[in-house]
Amino acid sequence: MKQTYSEKNKDILVNINGKLIHRDQAGISPFDSAVQGGDAVWEGLRVYNGRIFKLIEHLDRLRESAQAMAFADIPSHETIINEIKKTLAANHMTDGVHIRLTLTRGVKYTSGMDPRLNTAGHTLIILPEHKPPVYDKGGLTLITSSIRRIPPDCVDQNIHSCNLINSILAKIQANAANADDALMLDLNGHVAETNATHIFLVRHGVVITSRTGSCPKGITRQTVLDLCAANDIPYQVRDINLSEVYSADEMFCTGTMGELAAVTCVDGRTIGDGQPGAMTGRLSALFADLTKSEGYPIL
Repeated sequence: MKQTYSEKNKDILVNINGKLIHRDQAGISPFDSAVQGGDAVWEGLRVYNGRIFKLIEHLDRLRESAQAMAFADIPSHETIINEIKKTLAANHMTDGVHIRLTLTRGVKYTSGMDPRLNTAGHTLIILPEHKPPVYDKGGLTLITSSIRRIPPDCVDQNIHSCNLINSILAKIQANAANADDALMLDLNGHVAETNATHIFLVRHGVVITSRTGSCPKGITRQTVLDLCAANDIPYQVRDINLSEVYSADEMFCTGTMGELAAVTCVDGRTIGDGQPGAMTGRLSALFADLTKSEGYPIL
């Protein structure tokens, strides 16, 4: 799966610390912490008909991640929301939009790792694009990567940081195998997530997802669990073995970028009957209904 370029995005304006700049002129300092060491946190937001779905939950996670990384300067929710509104208005965007929100520790006065070199405050980047859900809803193909997810005793993966090297390495393996994405395991051999999304299995009518020790607590993931609870759909959050993946009745992945998307093949094994399953379809419909009725208004 490779995303394609849309001509609708050729003249978008990017917001960098409150300044709206054409995408071709936008840039940040080589002394910025994101450039120096991936020292930044991020969120993906999606706009549906003038509303941003789960905006406050995303901003809460952004703040919690920045606090965990001891950022000295974190903008308020109100400040970020106002800048998002300004950016979307300037781009005439109201629907079918994905926003990449990035907060860095800011610019250093000299190159180096030490956060004490940061004295200029944060860098806030708001990058909106016309972008529908990116995954083929007809069924994705995964391979299991040899790259393992980072355990919490090394780096807590619930810090939603911009340091994504292990996921990028896994994606490179998926590309080489002509697969859509890579399934990643934790150090104990349990399924964690893909390089970009959370995963769910359906076995004997029960929806199952992995624990979040080696992957972040996804907001779309939690929305699916909430939908299960609200609609009397049995679900479990537990360790998942790879053999359970191969014998699952259904499998799907979740994320802001792609919503819910069926997985129909893993490591050459056909999942279920090789087609998106009934439970995947039901939860996708429930999720779509939710995005039509809920969200933070930005118009």
